[in-house]
Amino acid sequence: MTLAERKAAARQEAIAARAAVDPALAGPANRALIEAVRAAPGRVVSAFWPIRAEIDVRPALNDLAATHDLCLPVVVAKNAPLVFRRWRPGDLLREEKFGTFVPQATEELTPEILIVPLAAFDARGFRLGYGGGFYDRTLAGLRAAGGPVTAIGVAYEAQRMAEVPVETTDEPLDLIVTETGPHWPA
Repeated sequence: MTLAERKAAARQEAIAARAAVDPALAGPANRALIEAVRAAPGRVVSAFWPIRAEIDVRPALNDLAATHDLCLPVVVAKNAPLVFRRWRPGDLLREEKFGTFVPQATEELTPEILIVPLAAFDARGFRLGYGGGFYDRTLAGLRAAGGPVTAIGVAYEAQRMAEVPVETTDEPLDLIVTETGPHWPA
């Protein structure tokens, strides 16, 4: 089986596990996420608008809006890093491909703390996304620029895998937060 096939199979398995989770578990995960963001260096936080059965981080964002500048990711081109547009709770959004929502505002920010969605994660801090490589390219670029960057994956514990298949372009997370609390990569 090729690496691409292993990733596709792992992604399918993880998405099915995530879909079976009780969404009420998002509450404890959001509380742990708020604590993790407040402990991380930086003021500009990017997050994501949940799609499919992704964990809903909007309650955490409502809380963090009082102390941090928030932004949401925007895909501008295939094989390009994400850009991040300022967003505050209540701001207007527009629907994009795949059911994602992006701010109508055009002001771009550079995040220092990235709340990252994922299909699966492992104890090493690697994540499995949807296969587009957007977060990997973005994290690599931000880290190469030398500014503060903390990547926090947020997921349900059911999305944990023994080992996520990785390739050289996959960027690890600095922290994963689930309903059981924070988990630092081993």
